[in-house]
Amino acid sequence: MEVVEFTMKHGGFIVGESVHEPIEDNMARFLARVSNTVLMKFPEYIEEVVDVKGILTLIPQGSLEEKLKVLKSPGISRKIGNYVREENKKLKKLLIEVAKAVLTREALKGELPVEFPGGRIEELKIEPRYKEDHVNFTVKYGEWIVVKRLIIDEKTPMLDVARLLASINETTINKIPRFARIDMDRIEEHFSEFRKVRKAEDIARLVGKFREFKPENNIEIRYAVNVMLSKLNLTIDPPAKNLEKYLEKAG
Repeated sequence: MEVVEFTMKHGGFIVGESVHEPIEDNMARFLARVSNTVLMKFPEYIEEVVDVKGILTLIPQGSLEEKLKVLKSPGISRKIGNYVREENKKLKKLLIEVAKAVLTREALKGELPVEFPGGRIEELKIEPRYKEDHVNFTVKYGEWIVVKRLIIDEKTPMLDVARLLASINETTINKIPRFARIDMDRIEEHFSEFRKVRKAEDIARLVGKFREFKPENNIEIRYAVNVMLSKLNLTIDPPAKNLEKYLEKAG
């Protein structure tokens, strides 16, 4: 029996959606909506260790090129560190990268398509499997089986919820190209002249190259954003592995 569903219930936020006809286009749209939803909720679950409002004061002003120059500078990580509540330097570094992804996403959302088209899951359209507060992402589709689930109670660290949301996002990001028929090699090739971009003039060229990109479908542009940012060692997708390592070593 095929199952493709996402539900989340916590703190008055109750949403859920499933795919009744799991054809490729429906699967791509669903996964895109899940990504948009979990990334919208993510920042509130890292507030135990990151002053999110504080890091958002660091959003740079100016053009896209100017913002990217600031976001990739070594100084921005030091400034983010002032808003990370962790004394251990190694553990703090893990959290800084997570916080930097949140800052980058917020800083660029007016400049670039940082969300997939299709919107977010904003209502409860299915009956949740669990009455308790929870996050549940379950897919049983052909040979693809994934279950990412967490029951949330008063003892659950909010950072554990953040870790799961980041992990769900990474799964969706990795799977959407298959269902949306996205040629990642074509996108990588478009930016292949760039390796690690550092200089202001190279940032301007990189942005120009991004603006020349012609997507073959409306989802593809989000991946062009990802590839462009990777040339600057930036991301808008919080790294789940950093949170896993932090929880393992700090716990």
